[in-house]
Amino acid sequence: MRSIRKKEDLLNLYENLRKEREKQGKFISVCVDTGCLATGSGAVFSALKEEIAKAGLNPEGEGVKKILRGTGSLGFDSENPVVVIYPEKIFYRKVRPGDAKYIVHKTLLNGEIIERLLYKDPETNEPIPYLDDIPFYKHQKRLLLANHGIIDPLSIEEYISIGGYQALLKALTEMEPPQIVEEVKKSKLRGRGGAGFPTGIKWEDAAKRDSDIKYVICNADEGDPGAYMDRSLLEGDPHSVVEGMIIGAYAVGASHGYIYVRREYPKALESATKAIEDAREAGLLGDNILGTGFSFDIEIARGGGAFVAGESTALMASIEGKPAEPHTKYIHATQAGLYSKPTVLNNVETWANVPIIINKGADWYGNIGTEKSKGTKIFSLVGAVKNSGLVEVPIGTTLREVIFDIGGGIASEKKFKAVQTGGPSGGVLPESLLDMPIDFDTLTKAGSMMGSGGMIIMDEHTCMVDVARYYIDFLSKESCGKCTPCREGLRQMLDILTRITQGEATMDDLDLLEELSYVVKDASLCGLGQTAPNPVLSTLKYFRDEYVAHVRDKHCPAGVCAALIEYEIIPEKCTGCLACKVRCPVGAIEGEKGEVHKIDPDKCIRCGICMEVCTFDAVRIK
Repeated sequence: MRSIRKKEDLLNLYENLRKEREKQGKFISVCVDTGCLATGSGAVFSALKEEIAKAGLNPEGEGVKKILRGTGSLGFDSENPVVVIYPEKIFYRKVRPGDAKYIVHKTLLNGEIIERLLYKDPETNEPIPYLDDIPFYKHQKRLLLANHGIIDPLSIEEYISIGGYQALLKALTEMEPPQIVEEVKKSKLRGRGGAGFPTGIKWEDAAKRDSDIKYVICNADEGDPGAYMDRSLLEGDPHSVVEGMIIGAYAVGASHGYIYVRREYPKALESATKAIEDAREAGLLGDNILGTGFSFDIEIARGGGAFVAGESTALMASIEGKPAEPHTKYIHATQAGLYSKPTVLNNVETWANVPIIINKGADWYGNIGTEKSKGTKIFSLVGAVKNSGLVEVPIGTTLREVIFDIGGGIASEKKFKAVQTGGPSGGVLPESLLDMPIDFDTLTKAGSMMGSGGMIIMDEHTCMVDVARYYIDFLSKESCGKCTPCREGLRQMLDILTRITQGEATMDDLDLLEELSYVVKDASLCGLGQTAPNPVLSTLKYFRDEYVAHVRDKHCPAGVCAALIEYEIIPEKCTGCLACKVRCPVGAIEGEKGEVHKIDPDKCIRCGICMEVCTFDAVRIK
């Protein structure tokens, strides 16, 4: 790609690439990000490539006119591997390599729709041919995910062909740094990494600092269980992040930037590295960008995978080559952050919003979201939900809309019980709060938080005490151990929760658990410890009856805690088929063939295999 040295170079390149793209006609899109590859999309992509070549076509196309594109995730992960044929947006789900020849010859070449590959409406069972008509997509507003499925994330030409780096051009040639800061402030963009701090205010503070060098950092150290929004953005549209960082650097006067990515994300590392290299080669990174005299460059910093490294001070310590341990924030990073220089740190999703705001304007952006929380938010919808995947909705959308209108409700027709938002440090919210709008302040008041955007759905067979125990176990292991309240407090909380699930706790332990939670929350050094008690406090608040049942009645209502459940066989349903007796690993089931079986509670280890293998529903929890 030729170097872009001035405004006219980028404008001419954009016009040429845009016209080439418009002449393209049909093309096939296949998601090839980490999640899609895990479901076999790589083999589907290879099969399609082979079939296109057999048909006498060049799957690579010419320039941006690719007939076959490997793209970022379209979000509907429960239907992967997904294939979409553009421009009609014909949506095929659960595609296999053997389907490639039919997709190429029937749909690509002849325009026929293959009905057996279509998504079916769950209520009418009618096939839905087009992506925009599928409920999962119809209720979303995809701004940050708009390019997923359309462009090859490893091609800077494709990003430019759809208007990429036009926001940078506008910022560098039509706006002064204070104007950019003011526009971001006016947009009311809040940081998407968890705390929700106003981005423009952070930039304004960094911009006014006098320093020989300033830094901007992209936090891509996404470690929440079940959360993969940042990874997917970086894999599917890395140039939007790079462009946002360059604009931010110009606004605050920074000359160097870092994208901090954990080593467990090889595809994200590949995409980010390629985007930086291509932007640098094109002249959009480095010295004298677009001939404006502004110089800025980015490099990759790799994280070791510690959960606490996502905390801002720990992350900067890691970049400096020190242990990823948090320290006190008496001085803000915008004054003295990385290498004690003014530093702006935002996460992947925050940076990707910046080009949209500059292109569309703060007034346009301000029409989306709530009064105090503008724009959209990406959530990873996982757990006991029918339609799992990445969901992008305006902030202020209700939990019910996300879980039921987009997510399709609870899988296996079970009853909804709770949703956890905000990752392992988030709160667990009950059914009574389903109509609550999702925004930073409302979630915090309810005892949870927005966090990075993880949303885990739980059904009636989920034990709230066990959920709290699981997250405190995770967080106690991920604590850096630097401060006593977090290090020792979480261990003691875990010990109490473990005793509750084993039927060994007393009612006094519940009071102690709650008191200890507030001590850890109030006295811990960093955000990990300060938010770690949220799962406990929220489940105590909304599901206290389950704790009482475990402690007082020695019973787990959800049938999860093995020490507090007992299996029995229903005589009227047992046929004496021997299936449970044969599979029981400890010989706890008695009875001959044709006879009603019985379970010896003294031998039973509560593994649940008997219930799983019984086809007559003759095994139940007492």
